Amino acid sequence: MKVLPYMEISFILEKLILIIIVFAVTMFFALYSTLAERKVAGFIQDRYGPNRAGIFGILQPLADGAKLFSKEEFMPDTPNKVLFTIGPAMAMIVSLLGSAVIPWANKFVIAGVEYIPQVADINIALLYVVAVMSTAIYGIVIGAWASNNKYSLMGGIRAGAQMVSYEVAMGLSLIALVMMTGTFSLREITEQQAGFGWNAFYQPLTLFIFLICSFAECNRTPFDLAECESELVNGHHTEFSSMKMGFYMFSEYVSMFFSSALISILFFGGYNYPGMEWVADNWGGNIANTLAVLTLLGKISFFIFFYMWVRWTIPRFRYDQLMRLGWKMLFPLALFNILLVGVLILIFK
Repeated sequence: MKVLPYMEISFILEKLILIIIVFAVTMFFALYSTLAERKVAGFIQDRYGPNRAGIFGILQPLADGAKLFSKEEFMPDTPNKVLFTIGPAMAMIVSLLGSAVIPWANKFVIAGVEYIPQVADINIALLYVVAVMSTAIYGIVIGAWASNNKYSLMGGIRAGAQMVSYEVAMGLSLIALVMMTGTFSLREITEQQAGFGWNAFYQPLTLFIFLICSFAECNRTPFDLAECESELVNGHHTEFSSMKMGFYMFSEYVSMFFSSALISILFFGGYNYPGMEWVADNWGGNIANTLAVLTLLGKISFFIFFYMWVRWTIPRFRYDQLMRLGWKMLFPLALFNILLVGVLILIFK
């Protein structure tokens, strides 16, 4: 029997603890995003949101979770019972995978030992992110197909076509970003934006394309045609109940959390904040890095609010409008953006 060296055991334990922390933070944000969604909707529509469960409705997500757990579990008359179960599980698992490559701060030093607050610091993190985001659709399509329901199937087909349409423009926008940064590492991209050297200032068109595509990737309004109530009842999750439906709902909010983190890292400096070096020199690196984590969480919270604001402000597109936007507008615009970035690099570098 092979005995692992002490350093390997310590490394494994460090990563396991970090995975648990990142998972807990992600689920906390997803859980309370459901409350924030209804509070924002209430504010925009000039009405109260949930305010009965706890002070200001703070216990409402826990009540919703208890309700989902206690609801009756039923399954439609479908020959694909295994796929019916796998669909929501896959949607939830895939939405959680992206958080593995998020850099939360620089190195913490505790008792003379350095700890990097990032589960996996890989040099092809951006490729990993694209791969994970492109597989998120499988949970929706599998669940829709296995539901044996024409409305669910239509929602799954819409989701698949939408994903393909907007993945192309999103991938091309990331190519333009990589051309300027010269790296696929999210940590290196973050470090290049120290201070106010945000990529959003240098590539606003790339940000515009990526931001629109992220709404489609997360199935958020105005691109939530996969679950359009007025046409498809509830779309791909019409036949799902209890925690199966809960998994689909939470996977959307987890995806929104990850997309917000990715936008913050790629275009708005990630964990960087003004005066970070001064704080590190005068107050210590650990305090500076703690503030860095809070800074990134603050940026994530802002973009989660932005997703919600757009949802309750802009009406849903028709499906032909959604396809036209993806293929006839964003796709050519993304190609032009690559050409523009290439020309600017040749001129100024």
